[in-house]
Amino acid sequence: MRGFSTNAIHAGQEPDPHTGAVITPIHASSTFAQDGVGGLRAGYEYSRSANPTRTALQECLAALEGGRHAVAFGSGMGASDVLLRVLLKPGDHLVIPHDAYGGTFRLVDKVLTQWGVEYTPVDLADVDALRAAVRPTTRAVWCETPTNPLLGIADIAAVADVARTAGARLVVDNTFASPYLQQPLALGADVVLHSTTKYVGGHSDVVGGALVTSDDELAEALRFTQNSVGSVPGPFDAWLTLRGAKTLAVRMERHSDNAERVAELLAGHPAVGRVFYPGRPEHPGHEVAAKQMRRFGGMVSFTVAGGREAALRVCAATEIFTLAESLGGVESLIEHPAAMTHASVAGSALEVPDDLVRLSVGIEDVEDLVDDLRQALAAAAG
Repeated sequence: MRGFSTNAIHAGQEPDPHTGAVITPIHASSTFAQDGVGGLRAGYEYSRSANPTRTALQECLAALEGGRHAVAFGSGMGASDVLLRVLLKPGDHLVIPHDAYGGTFRLVDKVLTQWGVEYTPVDLADVDALRAAVRPTTRAVWCETPTNPLLGIADIAAVADVARTAGARLVVDNTFASPYLQQPLALGADVVLHSTTKYVGGHSDVVGGALVTSDDELAEALRFTQNSVGSVPGPFDAWLTLRGAKTLAVRMERHSDNAERVAELLAGHPAVGRVFYPGRPEHPGHEVAAKQMRRFGGMVSFTVAGGREAALRVCAATEIFTLAESLGGVESLIEHPAAMTHASVAGSALEVPDDLVRLSVGIEDVEDLVDDLRQALAAAAG
């Protein structure tokens, strides 16, 4: 059985049989010649249905997550939309994390509810609360671990057991962890979701999403719905994501190294109220995260002791951390979730603290990152 980095570099990416090119070609073709009516070459007819560059990416992602099937999408939200269309019908019930990603909440609360789907936000770290929230109509449990932006940790195996008992599918959004740090299918999840825009692509230059499963019937339904609605990535997007995946392991090690140092600085700083990082021993999910994750990742959130205005000043004062949404790229980013990525949850049960700052810790020299945060905190306090 091949190792993770070997799969990242080689799975689905054999040298081109015609030219010997070691890098998968960008098949920038919308349509493919047929050898007689219905005589498809390698199964390709039209790029909305399938494209060789996308196939290479899907084979790679399936190998990285330990699944039999992967379906690549034009965005993480495109993947979420197709998955929820497949899993749910009007009258069904969905459980979501009580601090879910704002885009996921917006899709569920503003779109799916108009289709007659009901949902309940739950702290998935509390298995008893999950059991209490499950209904006879519950068809899916949507899990993020770590969550965005509060870095909450759910025990995937325990959540899978509850979902299975209820006859519901377990979806795990593995974006924050990446396949390198965590593999939910091995812990009982039915399907894994990624915004491949983030750590898998890793360079802030492409938007994409993916679903990975070992369920043959579910995979076929996902492909059918994707083809029906056209939620596909272009071949260049697939190629960029595949290029990024090759270095995922080495990048995640550096992200994790740097985030641990950043969290250590923040935990001891007088201008910081609370640090959210599962690698810290005081984090309530630390033991579970240590059990199901290889490392603790590159995402760190913290509250600023001076409140909302002080948090905004910190975001404005960094020089290396760039004020921007998204995460998972090689460069470090800083943002204010309440006003940026999670503005859609304002006024809801999922509202995030307005003194919260979220960091995507990049792979720069860690001393520069620590110094940048130290001066930004000082500037905000002054």
